Amino acid sequence: MGIELRRAILLALVLLAGTLLSHARVGAQTPGSAAEPIGAPLLPPASVVADDTPNDSGRSLTLRWALSPSDREEDGAFAGYQILRAQSPEGPFVAVGDTPARTAEFVDNRELRDGTRYYYQIVARRGDALAPSVIAGPAIPAAQWFHTGRVNTLIAVLVLSGLIIYFIEHARRGRPIFLRKIAGLDAVDEAVGRATEMGKKILFIPGTQDMDSVQTLAGIAILGRVARTTATYGSALEVPVSRSLVMVAARETVKESYLATGHPDSYNDDMVYYLTDDQFGYAAALEGIMVREKPAAIFLQGHFYAEALILAENGNSIGAIQIAGTAEPSQLPFFVATCDYTLIGEEFFVAGAYLSREPRQLGSLKGQDLGKAIILALLLVGIVVQTAGIFDFASLFVVQ
Repeated sequence: MGIELRRAILLALVLLAGTLLSHARVGAQTPGSAAEPIGAPLLPPASVVADDTPNDSGRSLTLRWALSPSDREEDGAFAGYQILRAQSPEGPFVAVGDTPARTAEFVDNRELRDGTRYYYQIVARRGDALAPSVIAGPAIPAAQWFHTGRVNTLIAVLVLSGLIIYFIEHARRGRPIFLRKIAGLDAVDEAVGRATEMGKKILFIPGTQDMDSVQTLAGIAILGRVARTTATYGSALEVPVSRSLVMVAARETVKESYLATGHPDSYNDDMVYYLTDDQFGYAAALEGIMVREKPAAIFLQGHFYAEALILAENGNSIGAIQIAGTAEPSQLPFFVATCDYTLIGEEFFVAGAYLSREPRQLGSLKGQDLGKAIILALLLVGIVVQTAGIFDFASLFVVQ
């Protein structure tokens, strides 16, 4: 009797354990459970939305969806999503792209036409198994006239343009516009006057580069003012160049200057002449001119390279007053060391406006300077605000 009782108790315990284990398995496979077993059926992505891509030039749509419940790191067999597209909800749908697992966005810009309706399906893939989503759409691509991610750029352009227009009108009405003194430009009259008193030539060298260099253009602008002064004083001007296009531009500039001052008969095409395109051949020819003719004033205004020190040192050795100007950083030290006056960087580029005092150029220069001052002020404010952690000030200047 004791043995039978023990067998009955043991059998009851085995049955109870089996029942508990069965309930545990059923609970793990319940559809509402948080973790789906690896071998569960493949589920499609949900909440598929297709919209026109914002801030673009058209022919693009952006798709977003909620990840498939089967898209989990533990499921190494999950292959990602396939993007299907059609022009009708009935199809036919064609594949236009793929995305890897755990990606919930896709930009479709493949052969789309603005104003056309498109429908999409996002298909989850695991091996040969496919689980398509519900059809999303219609979505219609279109170009946007206004890029909302570049409002900060628009504001900056409007502010700078407004400042420039205001100061141009300010100058046109004859109101004074303050510009700081630039010694090298104020010395132009002094240099020309000295050459006139000594009865010697004025040598103007516009650099070694062609008209595609902005520094050459700045040098030609200064040549115009120098030519007006020489025409007024009756001084001899000589402009040897190393580029044929520069020769043509320089001749026209000098001719106009002589006409503007009422001395057209004093102009001669031989004032401006071509030497050679070769860099050091040009420098050697200029050295010879300096040594033979000993000009009283030399203007080195333009784009210079290794010939800068050769020319400036020769001019210094003959005792000429030299006014140099360039934006080439590697050559500025040589000019500073050997010339009487040197226009550095922006001083060189604003010389045309400074010398001509023309209202449009003066107003533009003043507006740009004030715009730079505003930018510097914003930088200082930004440093304080960003350092103190008050606000992400840098985000205001991000251009998308």
